Amino acid sequence: MAKVIVFDVNETLLDMSALDPHFERLFGNAWTRQAWFQQLKELWLVGLVIDQFTPFGELAGAALRMTAEMKGISLTAEQESAVVSALKELPPHAEVGEALGVLRDGGFALATLTNGGLSAVRAQLEYAALEDYFDQVMSAEEVERHKPAREPYRMAAERLGVAPGDIRMVAAHAWDIDGAAAAGCATAFVARPGKVMNPAGPAPDLQASNLQDLAHQILDTDSPRS
Repeated sequence: MAKVIVFDVNETLLDMSALDPHFERLFGNAWTRQAWFQQLKELWLVGLVIDQFTPFGELAGAALRMTAEMKGISLTAEQESAVVSALKELPPHAEVGEALGVLRDGGFALATLTNGGLSAVRAQLEYAALEDYFDQVMSAEEVERHKPAREPYRMAAERLGVAPGDIRMVAAHAWDIDGAAAAGCATAFVARPGKVMNPAGPAPDLQASNLQDLAHQILDTDSPRS
C-alpha cells in the first residue's frame, strides 16, 4: 500500500499542447513540438549514460536549436527563450485539480518529482494554481541525475521519510514508470493522448486514460483511510 503519491509534472499534470502556437509560428506546424521533446529526452538520456548532468532548461534550448537546424531554420536567441520560458506557463489538464483534491481528501500526502529545474517547477505549479495541493516539490536537479535514473526516486523517498515501496509514482511516460519500478516504487500510468507503455518493460500497477479515473483507482488500492 503506497503512503505517498508522487507526480511527474510535464504532460502528466500540465498540458504541453499550450506550446503549439510557438511551434506553429517558428516551424509552420504544431507537431514539431513532439519532435523537439523527443530530442530533449534523447539529450538527458545521453547525459545519464555518459554521467554528465546538464540542467533541464539548458537541454530544452539545445534540443530546440537542434530541431531547428535539422529543419534548416535559424532561430534567434529571443525565439528560443520564448519557447523555454513558455514552459513555465502551461495550463493543467482539465481534470487535474479535481483529481488532486480527491486524493488529498482521501488522506494522501502528495508530491511532485520532475526533471525540470526546481525554480521552474515552482513557477509552473503557481501558474497552474496547483501548488497548494503538494506537500513537497522536488526536482531531479537536486541529485544531478535525471529520471529514469534511480537516484531521483530514492531522493524522493528519503525526503518524504518513506521507503521507495511506499511511493506510488504517477506519470504519463513509459520511461518514468520504468525508472520508478526499477527504484522499487509502485506505479500508475496516465495514458495521455499518444502515450503508451513500453511492452518490453514492467507493466504499471494501475492505469487509466485520465487522472480523475486514476485517482479513484488509487483510493481503492492504497487509501490510508480504508
